[in-house]
Amino acid sequence: MTQHPLQISADIRLGNVIDSDRLRCLKLSREFLAANSEKSLRLEDAAKAACLSSFHYHRLFQSAFGETPRQYLCRLRMARAKHLLVKEKMTVTDVCFAVGYESLGSFSSLFHSMVGVTPSTYQITESRIFHIPKLRRFPAIPHCFTAGLKLAK
Repeated sequence: MTQHPLQISADIRLGNVIDSDRLRCLKLSREFLAANSEKSLRLEDAAKAACLSSFHYHRLFQSAFGETPRQYLCRLRMARAKHLLVKEKMTVTDVCFAVGYESLGSFSSLFHSMVGVTPSTYQITESRIFHIPKLRRFPAIPHCFTAGLKLAK
């Protein structure tokens, strides 16, 4: 999974603003969010993983990584949803529950706002672009092909 550019440069951008121990705790909580992204999570759960109060955690997470914990979680879930829609060919309802949403309407509207199209349209469009037709296999080369070939000596 690729990291957001602000996540990679957090140590350089922040300098002495966030000490290394606190940044390590924030990174651990970000890993906690990624590992439990399919579950229903609260801000308090992630803050507890970082050993911080929820308000302080939210402010530090955003300054360290350039996005709020909710935005990070939504971005992870949408990336997984796109994969499940195209590669696994799951239904939109199954994908909705698989990535951690409890409401199909909320999932579809968030997907549309983040990706630009509805989940079903995305699935149809992406499947069509990357569709590879099955090749027909011949047991042997037909005579009509070999008759026209001139063998080089």
